[in-house]
Amino acid sequence: MQRFAVGIEFSGAHYKGWQTQQPGIASVQETIEQVLSKVANEAIILHGAGRTDAGVHATNMVAHFDTEAIRSEHGWLRGCNSQLPKDISIQWIKEMTTDFHARFKAQARRYRYVVYNHPVRSALLHKQVTHIYYALDADKMIQAASKFEGTHNFESFRAAACQSNQPVRHVHHCRLLRHGHYLVLDIQADGFLHHMVRNIMGCLLEIGQGMYDIDHIDHIFAAEDRKAAGITAPPDGLYFIQAHYPEQFNLPKVPLGPHWLNMPE
Repeated sequence: MQRFAVGIEFSGAHYKGWQTQQPGIASVQETIEQVLSKVANEAIILHGAGRTDAGVHATNMVAHFDTEAIRSEHGWLRGCNSQLPKDISIQWIKEMTTDFHARFKAQARRYRYVVYNHPVRSALLHKQVTHIYYALDADKMIQAASKFEGTHNFESFRAAACQSNQPVRHVHHCRLLRHGHYLVLDIQADGFLHHMVRNIMGCLLEIGQGMYDIDHIDHIFAAEDRKAAGITAPPDGLYFIQAHYPEQFNLPKVPLGPHWLNMPE
């Protein structure tokens, strides 16, 4: 039995999220498992570093699978990508020791949320970014983003359907980057709750509109109630970009993704 880690890039626009759903509902995980199973000529189960909502994208979702099939890394890569739909691509594959686990060995996960702030929407960026046509106070949003850093109870920033046992998370960094008409939220934490990043972005967008002062974030945290926070930002602009693992696993380092993700920090 061999264990392989893979790095997956996908556009989530036509999928109901990463996790396998009930029959007839397209998910990224199930789509890749079906192709891996064909290449391996045996049933393959894929374990991802995290889950993404419907419509959310990834530039380097790390996953792993076990197999008895003997294939070269090049064979796996070419065989899978030739059969996967055009909106999913395996970027790399590496044989691992059996102590590697894509989910349980991940020490941190990192997302970026992209806003295209311009009066006119972009046709080429449809479903790839969130378009905000009205003016935003980017400087105020940049200041507010740092309020989410550190260890907090994110009860007010998770979906009602969130299944996590506890809402406390440690956010290593949360910063807003501005480049031309793009605003990019870069956030890394030891773990994320359901809709957590989208709810944080929704809060920042409301602050950018002038609906609240920056200190209002403290009141939202204190309330520990989802109703205290504002909108959930759309999924279109959200990207899973990295999972961090102990150096011993020596996973490939890949670029963050397309130009609208690679903002100068």
